Amino acid sequence: MRGNAGQASVEDAPVPGVDEHLKRFIQMQQEESGFRIFLNNLRELLHPPKLPPLKVTSKPIPVQMLGGSSEYQKQAGLMSVLAHVAAITTVFLVASHPVVQQSVKDSVSLIAPDLAPYIPQMDPKQQQMGGGGGGGDRSPTPPSKGKLPKAAPEQFVPPMAVVNNPNPKLVMEPTIVAPENVPLPNVNLPNYGDPLYGILGPPSNGPGSGGGIGTGSGGGVGPGSGKGLGPGSGGGFGGGVYRIGGGVSAPTLIYKVEPEYSEEARKAKFQGTVVLAIVVNDKGLPTEFRVVRPLGMGLDEKAIEAVKKWRFKPGLKNGQAVAVAATIEVNFRLL
Repeated sequence: MRGNAGQASVEDAPVPGVDEHLKRFIQMQQEESGFRIFLNNLRELLHPPKLPPLKVTSKPIPVQMLGGSSEYQKQAGLMSVLAHVAAITTVFLVASHPVVQQSVKDSVSLIAPDLAPYIPQMDPKQQQMGGGGGGGDRSPTPPSKGKLPKAAPEQFVPPMAVVNNPNPKLVMEPTIVAPENVPLPNVNLPNYGDPLYGILGPPSNGPGSGGGIGTGSGGGVGPGSGKGLGPGSGGGFGGGVYRIGGGVSAPTLIYKVEPEYSEEARKAKFQGTVVLAIVVNDKGLPTEFRVVRPLGMGLDEKAIEAVKKWRFKPGLKNGQAVAVAATIEVNFRLL
């Protein structure tokens, strides 16, 4: 009975299945393969294998040159040369055009009026500063005689012999526009007035306009035009106009009319330059024409006719537009 029982117990023991044997085999293979991979990596690290030399089996094949063939390059070079030749030819044609040449020949020069080569020699005289001024308030009585206010480069309040606004909001000292270091004629009187052209009598600003005192206009003193003193214009003193230089800028031409040829000069094929002395006032208008170097044959008159139509940006002194004397050269050239 026992023997049969022991035999039955052995036979009844569970037998491993196929899946279990497969799992064990895969596990052993993985352990073995991981160990072999480690050994192989260590061996290759210590003793790297030598590879056989590389054998090149490819052969070069001729291909077309990048950028086109030499024929296209020749065409591109030829087109570039033709383009440059055309551009240079255009420049020469434009430069040789009669209208362009005439515009180049016609020039306008605004220079300080050095008229010595054209004026006969005379005894030297003391140089006077150009300028002048005038004013008034349309009073029926002539301007009264009196002292001048302080000279300054700018004017904010004009002088007045009769104050029309006795209670101004802002009180400022009256001035005239003139250099501070230039001696001005003055009189020892308590009231403001015109020391040169005023008369002794009741205070009066005079029949002028624009403020100031006198018979002129502009806020100055005198019969002139401007904020200075005297019969001139543009400020300052001396009975004239400002000259280019010394803080006075030259007028700038902004509009020009070409002079016409006279019939007599055209028939004679006469050419030359007319030099004119003019005054460009504070509004940019040319005035007071005088021929300094004439040409004759009616060209002097033609030059004046053309310059009368020109317009200028007026000259400036201390930022103020003033009348400036200048010399202009007007060229006459036949095409």
